Amino acid sequence: MIHSRKVVALVPIKDHSARVPGKNFREFCGKPLYQHIVQTLDRTYAVDEIVIDTDSDRVIREAPALSPKVRVIERPAELRGDAVSTNRLFAYDLAQTQADIYVQTHATNPLLRSETLAKALRLFVDSEDKHDSVFSVNRFQSRFYTHDGKPVNHDPEVLIPTQDLQPVYEENSCLYVFTKESFARKQRRIGLTPLMFPTPQIESIDIDDEFTFRLAELLGLYAGREG
Repeated sequence: MIHSRKVVALVPIKDHSARVPGKNFREFCGKPLYQHIVQTLDRTYAVDEIVIDTDSDRVIREAPALSPKVRVIERPAELRGDAVSTNRLFAYDLAQTQADIYVQTHATNPLLRSETLAKALRLFVDSEDKHDSVFSVNRFQSRFYTHDGKPVNHDPEVLIPTQDLQPVYEENSCLYVFTKESFARKQRRIGLTPLMFPTPQIESIDIDDEFTFRLAELLGLYAGREG
């Protein structure tokens, strides 16, 4: 049962952003972008603690006031910068925390809902006998090709309806569910026997550039995320 197990959410938040300057602190639907995922995690009943790993003085000052669940870890100097592998960062975070289950997400997923996070956690608990981790994906039923024009999931000589094609899945980085033990086996969030978790399309937007920032904000305003 999820209720008897400690769940820690890991949220890395950088001060610097290369493609969208000041992205994590830019106003999004009425408040700084990073605050949306923190408040979503706060509303997720199964999450006991929200651990924010950051190199930002602003986050260190502001984040604890967003939720009593929040604990801030100041990122050490050797783990700062765009060239540092996130696997190294998460290994450090796991060493600073104790939990039965970890769920990891990002400030750049502001439309992710607490209900979806809770569903992913329940799925992990219900499937632990076969799967050591869960990660979110986008599900596609379209005609895909490799870089050199070879079909991936269809036969160009047999044009069946796209709804009958073999689905193709894209890791969308919205959420990962794992344990300290599963991470240790390969030093990564996706374990040896992972389970894919398709997330709703509107929640799956990851803000990576100006276009996705504006698109996500328009969808967020439409969905009533303002304020």
